[in-house]
Amino acid sequence: MLRRIAYWMLLLATSVLAGCASQGPVSLQEVREFADASARLGGYAELSRRYRDTFEREQPYLSPVAERLARENDARRRAVYDDFVAIQKTLVLYMQTLSLLAGDARYDLSERIDDLGNGLKANADSGLQQRHIAAYTGMSRLLTRVIASGYQNRSVETMVRDGDPDVQVLLEAMISLTRLYYKTNENEKKTVLGIFDVEIPFSNRNSDRMLVTLAKVHYLNKSTEYKLIDRRYELALQGLTKVALGHQKMRENLNRLTNEDVRRMLRTYGRDVRIIRENLSGD
Repeated sequence: MLRRIAYWMLLLATSVLAGCASQGPVSLQEVREFADASARLGGYAELSRRYRDTFEREQPYLSPVAERLARENDARRRAVYDDFVAIQKTLVLYMQTLSLLAGDARYDLSERIDDLGNGLKANADSGLQQRHIAAYTGMSRLLTRVIASGYQNRSVETMVRDGDPDVQVLLEAMISLTRLYYKTNENEKKTVLGIFDVEIPFSNRNSDRMLVTLAKVHYLNKSTEYKLIDRRYELALQGLTKVALGHQKMRENLNRLTNEDVRRMLRTYGRDVRIIRENLSGD
């Protein structure tokens, strides 16, 4: 009898341990997938480069007076470009680290600490404020501490709890900057297309027919380009907002990350971010 009881107790213990082992990695799968999708969202870096290179595209359409002012704006944009990109690099590294802590071993992040070496500069023209600088500094310190420690004694809960305030402020900065890019692109569009709107109606001589035809084709091509770019701004803003909301929900449910309703919610956010990324890639 004692042997039979011991046998059944052993079977019970084995099944419980096996269940725990099978549920351990799976329980944070949604966190890992959301972090992976957020790290790969895309769009922001491309739009940052487009913002930086505005002058190169609009220069052929500028008058001499307008070109002088545009060159000054070009210098200001290039001066802040590295700071704008540094914000994204930091958030990507955070999401990659979070994914690793949730059980994904695909990333080797030790060499990426060097990307956090330079601080940001507050710039009234760009929209970067002192609190954005403080959030960047705080996030850099958190990542340096976590990565340098070899991820020991760290958990997803600790990472999200410590990181969420800075994550939210940095995502807010990226959203604000994307809107700045959008506004700059609108001004560029008015400058470029405006020339055609003004000049084509007055070019009605027979000798201008070929030139007018080429101008109309060029106008249509540029109009199509701007429509596609407008869509990318919209998708980038949607994606950044989804990442901010998803991370906020993780912070609000730190003690319930293994609950099915929370996992379902994180699956939804991860799926939405992936769809936006696919649309950005498709465009």
